[in-house]
Amino acid sequence: MQTTSGPSPARLARIGEELQARYLGPGLLPGGQLRIAHRGEVVLDQCFGMMDVARGKPWASDAIVRIFSMTKPVVSVALMMLWERGLFQLDQPVGEVLPTWRDQRVWVSGEGTSMVTEPAARPVTFRHLLTHTGGVTYGARLASVGGARTADPVGLAYAAAQVDVLGETEGLGAFAAKVGELPLRYQPGSRWMYSYSTDIVGALIEELSGRPLDRFLDEEIFAPLGMTDTGFSVRQDAAARLAACYMVTPQDPLSLADDPLESARLTPPRFLSGGGGLVSTMADYHRFAEVLRRGGELDGVRLLSPRTVRLMTRNHLPEGRDLTDLALISDPRLIPGGMGFGLGFGLTTDAVRAGLAADGDFYWSGAANTIWWVDPAAELSVIFLTQVLPTSAYRLQDWLKSLVYAAI
Repeated sequence: MQTTSGPSPARLARIGEELQARYLGPGLLPGGQLRIAHRGEVVLDQCFGMMDVARGKPWASDAIVRIFSMTKPVVSVALMMLWERGLFQLDQPVGEVLPTWRDQRVWVSGEGTSMVTEPAARPVTFRHLLTHTGGVTYGARLASVGGARTADPVGLAYAAAQVDVLGETEGLGAFAAKVGELPLRYQPGSRWMYSYSTDIVGALIEELSGRPLDRFLDEEIFAPLGMTDTGFSVRQDAAARLAACYMVTPQDPLSLADDPLESARLTPPRFLSGGGGLVSTMADYHRFAEVLRRGGELDGVRLLSPRTVRLMTRNHLPEGRDLTDLALISDPRLIPGGMGFGLGFGLTTDAVRAGLAADGDFYWSGAANTIWWVDPAAELSVIFLTQVLPTSAYRLQDWLKSLVYAAI
């Protein structure tokens, strides 16, 4: 394995200084926490600013945050734990487990009652869901086709069918069944589109394991690893540690989006969102990151074999192509060049195209600008937590990577 020289204390200190000068001082971020571990040793662990601006609460080292899409790697690992037990194959049709995912149709043109569809050329598979290449979308959001921005017609169909409401009232299984009845946005395996796919992965975990998703994660991942503050809601005795969540608006970069005293995250949800429903802490997510950096094991607890982790962190896009070649989205803040996608993670496949000093790291981020990545070659894991929506506001991940790699 390639190794690196040790971290520079002066350059590590500079990261905190730059965060303060660029983001916290001007009031673009309320506060946050950064942890960098090199070869398993924490070399920087620093809290900044406030976790609740209005109440003057400094950011605490045990602050609980909404990790949103950083839920996806956790749930993807959970599904691959079932793969190791022989309960499915990657190219197995999802319809063999979820009946409404059989004989699906694919959008061709139009929307609503005038929508034209065609039969799916191939079934959606487990691999498609893990890589967001199955034709599922993320609701009534903007997509890009040939550079033209347009409302996603399948997302509009989701909205008309009220799939979100169905999930919140009837649960994950009903949500997944309804999504399966609706058209796919593109032929499975032909494109990439960020989507509800990992929520469907959660439903597959429930079906295959015979346990609710929250129970499976608790019993198989969180309890064994000692991730005591990670779950789909905040425990009552930990409610005071939930950070406020903010939204960048034209009028205010720190507009309150979710008051921690009134947050829905204080109550267990009906819809267990495998795509974005978890809350966690720095200590907890650091243990999850270290499990993957170490090839699936930490402190005697093994979640996956090293071979499975290596499989998950290889580029599974068709023909090993770049994500920018396949993605139905054109915003470079979200889809940089030199990026592939594995089984639940983004990957840097070409450092030159990505404009980064890393090659071979795997990562994902959350909607509130939470950031996480692991670089096995550099023996590095990095987590940054804050609570500001949306993730595209500042492009923090690329900026932070530049500073971190300059310090190692």
